[in-house]
Amino acid sequence: MIIKHRIFVFLPEKIIFVIMKNIKIVIVIALVLITLIAVALYSLFLSDQKPSEEEAELPILSICEYEHIPVDSFDVEVHAIQKNEFLSQILTSLGATNDDVSKVSLLEPGVFDAKSLRVGSRYKAYYALNDSCRKLCYWVYEKTPADYSVFCFRDTFFVYNGKKEIDKRLKLSKAEITSSLWNATVENNIDINLSLFLSDIYAWTIDFFGLQKGDQFSVLYDELYVDSTFVGIGQVHAAQFYHGDKDYYAFYFEQDSVGGYWDQDGNSLKRAFLKAPLKFSRISSTFSYARRHPVLRVVRPHTGVDYAAPTGTPVMSIGNGTVISKGYAGGGGNTVKIRHNSVYTTAYLHLSRFAQGLKVGQTVSQGQLIGYVGSTGTSTGPHLDFRVWKNNSPINPLTIESPPVEPVHEKNKVAFDSVCTRYLQQLK
Repeated sequence: MIIKHRIFVFLPEKIIFVIMKNIKIVIVIALVLITLIAVALYSLFLSDQKPSEEEAELPILSICEYEHIPVDSFDVEVHAIQKNEFLSQILTSLGATNDDVSKVSLLEPGVFDAKSLRVGSRYKAYYALNDSCRKLCYWVYEKTPADYSVFCFRDTFFVYNGKKEIDKRLKLSKAEITSSLWNATVENNIDINLSLFLSDIYAWTIDFFGLQKGDQFSVLYDELYVDSTFVGIGQVHAAQFYHGDKDYYAFYFEQDSVGGYWDQDGNSLKRAFLKAPLKFSRISSTFSYARRHPVLRVVRPHTGVDYAAPTGTPVMSIGNGTVISKGYAGGGGNTVKIRHNSVYTTAYLHLSRFAQGLKVGQTVSQGQLIGYVGSTGTSTGPHLDFRVWKNNSPINPLTIESPPVEPVHEKNKVAFDSVCTRYLQQLK
């Protein structure tokens, strides 16, 4: 027992003594071992990163345009449709064979309509790399920045139509009116089409011919992009229009699968009658019982509103109704008269011409084209004389009260209020 105890006690001391005596050798050995272990681990890591035999055999994928055309396999030319150019002429000049051109000419209009080519539209021609013959392999026509048609002239001839992905970007635009809605968008570098959207949304509630300096608007809408290029305005989600010391809100909401615009209380902005029968004009003469006639030079009633506008400006019916007369009416020139219900009737005078196919007895809808601004009859220049009768008595068209259509249903109020709250925060 004593011997064993001595071995247990003194052996560690001897080991320590030996290590201390040869410390330099021990350090070198330790460094060598650490280096070998590190190299082994690193080699193992690299072996894990190497592709398997199956992975090594996979081909490198090409970047494709228009769904199926590998760009890196072709030499590409980009051109635009020129005036008086025809499809067959374009394809022949690009190297298509007579047989290919003949196949194209036999395509049904539903597949591709050669008459749809528009001057300025872009097209691309694809040729195989290192092909001295410059045989046309693909021809792509971009009808719009998003819509395109692809013609394949390789081993098998085929045509397909496609659409590029459209990127929507939420945009908030604000502007103050200095002269007109149109000018406000231009002055603030806003797409002018936004003024058209606003005039449609507020067509029943705001008289855009009576805008005042200092009126303002804020609009939340989608800007559309294709390949990072701006291509237009998408859905308008909400708007705030300050006019006549009052805020007019518009919120897009779908009720019973039908979209429309509503105010913050859930009342539809759509009314039985439009505020005006044409867009972007000016009032040249108002309703009066004692106006001096510009041609006859006599004082007489003018129970209508004159809208000065260029000849050919489209004129719309302000509401649903039935055409009760159409034709030349003496001093009123070409005139259309519409009965909307048992209470209201409207008339549109001095038209240059009538809408094609319009006839007496025909039912028309709100906003439907009925004619074009002119200067027929007793008139000093192109304008629309617009008149309204209520119970067969003339009334001022600018003060007509138009009831709204059906409001948001009670069952949809919670969802609508949620939409309003979100859009209000974004508008502000």
